[in-house]
Amino acid sequence: MLTGFRILDPGWQTTIQDEGRPRLRRFGIPCSGALDQFSLQVSNLLVGNRPGAAGLETVLQGLCLEAVGSVIVAVTGGDLSAEWNGQPAPLWTSFRMASGDRLRFRCHQNGCRACVALRGGVAAPQYLGSCSTFARGGMWRNLQRGDLLPANDPAPLSPWSQMRSLAPALRPRPTSDYRVRVIIGPHQDRFTHDGLHTFLTARYRISSRSDRQGFRTEGPPVATTHGSDIISDPTPVGSVQVPGDGQPIILLRDGQTTGGYARIAAVISSDLDQFGRMMPADTVRFESVSREAALDAAARRRRLLRYLTAAFAD
Repeated sequence: MLTGFRILDPGWQTTIQDEGRPRLRRFGIPCSGALDQFSLQVSNLLVGNRPGAAGLETVLQGLCLEAVGSVIVAVTGGDLSAEWNGQPAPLWTSFRMASGDRLRFRCHQNGCRACVALRGGVAAPQYLGSCSTFARGGMWRNLQRGDLLPANDPAPLSPWSQMRSLAPALRPRPTSDYRVRVIIGPHQDRFTHDGLHTFLTARYRISSRSDRQGFRTEGPPVATTHGSDIISDPTPVGSVQVPGDGQPIILLRDGQTTGGYARIAAVISSDLDQFGRMMPADTVRFESVSREAALDAAARRRRLLRYLTAAFAD
């Protein structure tokens, strides 16, 4: 029997995302995937999916889903006023929708993006080993009204596994003023001492021109020594470029794989998800940390995910 979702309204922007294509950047393919990977991973755990199952990423407001058959779902990430048949839907908690039930995201409360997991994962075409949408590269597209999203065949559910919930203390708390840790380099010699000081002390505003490719900022310009142009070189996810106007740009999961602007820093992997929660007019400050501190933060995140995987096991 077919189960899944029907898109009644795609909202502001809704795409299919999973953990992306992280090993293809050397071929010029962005990794894509959910901007808030922690929220996607937890949503899959809550409904009992395998790691990496595809779900939905929706932005700000408007998405309306209709259940086709009986489905187990979980909504994580930002609070976009999710309603289940007109009543507040539980967040960071799995629940069962009967056939014909509707899940609607009314309006932004806090955070910019929400993830929706479906028991079994969304069955979608794979491009280079991933279901993640990369619209600029012709890999799938934004979802449209009338799209039918079937679930992969789910495993049998125990009664308990239908009511999983992440403890409030472990849920990320979206704000309007973020602090993001970075490792300085590799082109710090292209910036003046005052420029580096500005970058690490100023508060930058997220521009409305930001998207999944990169977040542009607005604030005090970062001064360079000999201009911002360099010979193009690789740009890892989280790279902080500084173009000629001195306004930092943070390259995200759909970002280009090479670039010709000097890079002042790189966002540590544990803090990248914060950009999935930011929205235009939010502010961000950058904090320099050591490589050892970045590795320690990544290790703590892995331990948390291992703990949750064991805690939510069927």
